[in-house]
Amino acid sequence: MGQSKQRIILAALAAAFCTSAAAAPIVLRASHQFPGGKGDVRDEMVQIIAREAKAANVDLDVQVFPGAALFKPNEQWNALVNGQLDISSFPLDYASGKVRAFGATLMPGLVRSHERAARLNDSKFMQEIKAKIDKAGVVVLSDAWLAGAFASKKACVRSPADIKGVKIRSAGPTFASMWQAAGASIVSVPSNEVYNALQTGVAEATDTSTGSFVSFRIYEQVKCVTAPGDNALWFMYEPVLMSKKSYNRLSKPQQDALMKAGRKAQEYFAKEAKGLDDAMVKTFRDHKVEVITLTPAEYDAWVKVAQGSSYAEFAKEVPDGKQLIDAALSVK
Repeated sequence: MGQSKQRIILAALAAAFCTSAAAAPIVLRASHQFPGGKGDVRDEMVQIIAREAKAANVDLDVQVFPGAALFKPNEQWNALVNGQLDISSFPLDYASGKVRAFGATLMPGLVRSHERAARLNDSKFMQEIKAKIDKAGVVVLSDAWLAGAFASKKACVRSPADIKGVKIRSAGPTFASMWQAAGASIVSVPSNEVYNALQTGVAEATDTSTGSFVSFRIYEQVKCVTAPGDNALWFMYEPVLMSKKSYNRLSKPQQDALMKAGRKAQEYFAKEAKGLDDAMVKTFRDHKVEVITLTPAEYDAWVKVAQGSSYAEFAKEVPDGKQLIDAALSVK
């Protein structure tokens, strides 16, 4: 074979290789701590983003790893910031140790209802929070506010007096501060470890989202749950986030496809949010767990405790803490 013919063949092979390499889709890894394939709304949001990104035909493939398969819950934030993890459904307060202001997204009595949570998404309060997320090197694909509840192995928790002396698992420092002010002792474990903590007696009570109460089968371990009702003390911001490092290496069409997919996931969540609370109530009643809700007076009693503990500490520890709380409370 002549040299010129060899060069032609090698050039053709190189061109074919480059073409196939260019056609290979970018693979993104999405992981979160919640169960997969069992109807957890947070997993479904990520699955929607994966499906929509693929359907957009922009050479993008999102692989989803639920159940903390890639990173432990509290490791996910750093993994996003560093670009080790591309996408996650992440309870933002888990990163409040890194960015203290994020504690405002799990503040007792700050949201109260799903309707108000929806209004918060477009508020100055959330603009400030998202600016801090962006500054840390993370992008928001979808907003999600989950209502939560608290439950005990002992008795119903209605008033601050009911939690005195109880070992309670708290989802974050702001609620921990309120529980402690009411006389409880705090157990710190992520939501995917709550069942075991209750089962072994490490914890006697817990707070978490209504979605987690069902998907982690907490009804098997408690006697009574205080559901959100009309006076929800517990709301947590659990957005779908993306590493800015991962986002910035995508083409514009790929970025647009992900943002569009994120909006679709957010629309899905908005329709499902209230249903999560109703599903929790039904599931717990079906398993013979007593279900109660707070009266306005009971809610106010808890907020008073929170104002003297969670709110006061947050305002003291976070440079713009009071302004953040005031901005959230100003949303009607």
